[in-house]
Amino acid sequence: MAAPDAETGTDPGAAPALFTWEFATDPYPAYAWLRAHSPVHRTTLPSGVEAWLVTRYEDARQALADARLSKDPAHHAGPSDAKGKTGIPGERKAELTTHLLNIDPPDHTRLRRLVSKAFTPRRVAAFAPRVQELTDRLIDGFADRGQADLIHDFAFPLPIYAICDLLGVPEEDQDDFRDWAGMMIRHGGGPRGGVARSVKKMRGYLAELIHRKRENPGDDLISDLIRASDHGEHLTENEAAAMAFILLFAGFETTVNLIGNGVYALLCHPEQRERLQRSLAAGESGLLATGIEELLRYDGPVELATWRYATVPLTLGGEEIGAGDPVLVVLAAADRDPERFPDPDRLDLARSDNQHLGYGHGIHYCLGAPLARLEGQTALATLLERLPDLRLAVEPGELRRRGGLIMRGLRTLPVEFGPGRAPAEGDTPSTL
Repeated sequence: MAAPDAETGTDPGAAPALFTWEFATDPYPAYAWLRAHSPVHRTTLPSGVEAWLVTRYEDARQALADARLSKDPAHHAGPSDAKGKTGIPGERKAELTTHLLNIDPPDHTRLRRLVSKAFTPRRVAAFAPRVQELTDRLIDGFADRGQADLIHDFAFPLPIYAICDLLGVPEEDQDDFRDWAGMMIRHGGGPRGGVARSVKKMRGYLAELIHRKRENPGDDLISDLIRASDHGEHLTENEAAAMAFILLFAGFETTVNLIGNGVYALLCHPEQRERLQRSLAAGESGLLATGIEELLRYDGPVELATWRYATVPLTLGGEEIGAGDPVLVVLAAADRDPERFPDPDRLDLARSDNQHLGYGHGIHYCLGAPLARLEGQTALATLLERLPDLRLAVEPGELRRRGGLIMRGLRTLPVEFGPGRAPAEGDTPSTL
């Protein structure tokens, strides 16, 4: 009989069940088994699509930067019905596929250059007061109740309103965006066809907004894209709409999960949470900066990197990947690889050597990472400062994860707290 594996404590022959509700709650033991025994693992996904899962850090880093792994779904060799089960639900019918997550150079290089100006350190820093204002306004909405669902009341609306501001969506239209976005992240939890309908409504609205911005441009990202197009950058209306769509989709759901998973991790590790609160009370920002990176590594918002397709036969982690095969890099597994991170299952907010893959690697590294970090730091710091006795209102076992393949997030996060501190005049975000 085979000896138990040192990393997992399980029989090497006992392959774990993937994509069950138990797996969704805590996938890390299964990922540890895969890293040890089948690091590049062929599996059938819940959708019926066959794909390779890459779980070791070095293999994951290689795959994320490998030009032979295309982002273009046209390279998928599967049957037509399988091709329709990859990517973001509803994006094909809404003609929103020509965005950064689905294209390769040179188009990717051109479009990324156009939008990267919105996420420079200087522009993100200038947006910090607005993020703080939104954060305080949302906390004001529930601080007197003594209880809240931090997903519905806080983690979800904050990045929606922030990205709407950046895109230039008028305030009177932002609640519509919130409704559409809410349907999109339910991942099957809403009415049948609801996601596709929401994507279609968003596509129609974006087309109308682009037209309005062309007539009356402002100081916002959509207006910047239009100006770039008018100056010879050859940005089609479909590309502009798809760009706005993916910035909204990728720019809010990752931050919803970063805040939700981050707060939950801190509540489950009171010694780390108290350490961070002491640091913030002393006016320090260093632990907050390293802490947000550790939360991204420990239980990050993106479980699997978005789809890639082999353009030629290649070898990865000792496995032969066929041309046209889908490849999914499991960021959550790579970021707990003990070959890269000592004691990887321990949350340590002061971890300094932390080159995690939470926002990817290579040319597809998350463009909005600086904004997500700003929002995450501001949200966590403000919550801990204003609601110092924040605590879970339910047992951890009662919490449920949302469905879906790519993202990792909580459906709800019920909390309780005593009377909070109102923001003092002149308060500034406790961020970098």
